[in-house]
Amino acid sequence: MPALAEQLAAWLASLSPEELPSAARATVERLFLDISGLCVAARSSDYVAATLASVERGSPCTAIGHGGSFDAYDAALVNGTAAHGEDFDDTFEGGPVHAGAVVVPAVLAACEREGVGGDRLLLGVATGAELMCRLSLVAPKATHKAGFHPTAVFGALAAAGGVSAALGMPERAIASALGIAGSMASGIIEYLAEGTSTKRMHAGWAAQSGVRAALMARGGFEGPSTVLEGQHGFYRAFAPSGRPDFEALLRDLGGSWLMQQIAFKPYACGTMTQPFVDCAIDLRDQGVRADDVADIVCEVAEGTVHRLWEPLAVKHRPPTPYAAKFSTPFCMAVGFFDRRGGFAQFTQARIEDPAVLALASKIRYSINPRDEYPRNFTGHLRATLNDGSCREISRPYMRGGVHAPLPQAELEAKFMDNVVYGGWPREKGERFQRLSRGLFSQSNLAALTEFRS
Repeated sequence: MPALAEQLAAWLASLSPEELPSAARATVERLFLDISGLCVAARSSDYVAATLASVERGSPCTAIGHGGSFDAYDAALVNGTAAHGEDFDDTFEGGPVHAGAVVVPAVLAACEREGVGGDRLLLGVATGAELMCRLSLVAPKATHKAGFHPTAVFGALAAAGGVSAALGMPERAIASALGIAGSMASGIIEYLAEGTSTKRMHAGWAAQSGVRAALMARGGFEGPSTVLEGQHGFYRAFAPSGRPDFEALLRDLGGSWLMQQIAFKPYACGTMTQPFVDCAIDLRDQGVRADDVADIVCEVAEGTVHRLWEPLAVKHRPPTPYAAKFSTPFCMAVGFFDRRGGFAQFTQARIEDPAVLALASKIRYSINPRDEYPRNFTGHLRATLNDGSCREISRPYMRGGVHAPLPQAELEAKFMDNVVYGGWPREKGERFQRLSRGLFSQSNLAALTEFRS
């Protein structure tokens, strides 16, 4: 049998934009709009400013919302870091991984660099996202367990594959691109310790690595074809406790498009926290006041505890607004009060709000061994009130996911909220929306230059 990278390369090299299912195309259009809005929303943040301080300007690629132009690597880095920076980007529930923040910046940069049209952008994003979803299913939970960020490490390979497909590279070069990306993949989750910004750059770093790997392979640089299954390969390195199921990577490849199941977040926080925020809002909508609550216990999956629940004392009082996004108690509490979970809910003022912190301190967890994570993200709370009564609320799935997709109108409203937050006039946001609807049928991507500010 050919090596896994060779089999993936054969698939990536064989596709044309016309062969994509309509649902896959629609998902790419939603990804592009959502990611672009997040790039604009984060453009004035300190971490994007710090990223911009490290790059060179003057080449043909776009960092959405920023003046001037950039080389492909720097554009991918800036766009990916901005898109993932507030944890408001898409997710694949089986992974979990964030495909859009890696693949869209990588393929966009490569297509602008090479001067190709929207149909190649469409193909590259669709195939890169599909590859990322499939890579995440080979050894579920084992990558996090090893201390690595799945979006970062799978993203490098997915970006390399998507860029290779967009540029129409031959099979042998694509297999090498995947092999090269395996040595470029990186990203540890120690950001959890202090709420620092390294997770934010993981998507951008993976995006630029994918571009680099593809272009090096096109130039003749060789990578190992056994990058995935080899004795010293990718899953041995990044998921050593798991038993790789490579059938999940290849099953019905080209026939079933898993990326069509990508979820779009309604709240700017950790993926598995989303249904718990909805539970807290439901509790508020039942007429319960924060002062009525004595105690809240949430049933959770064991695999989410070390990132979203422990150490519990820190999660009750997150040290930074970014750390608050990975505290389920804080997210539930601020959602309870505001019925929202956007940019305004994760500020210094909100993480110091006495009322929010008081409610967060009443929220704890118990492990449910029957929880379906990571195949499905559910939410549950049992609230004991001061009068001795109890309220129990469950969410059987994530709103915005495959079981309850985010309506197009809500996704477009999210985009508009984000670009206005980032300083664009609403009229400019509307122009970008119109552009995004027709971009994938354009012969080139020159229209994006209007949005370099």
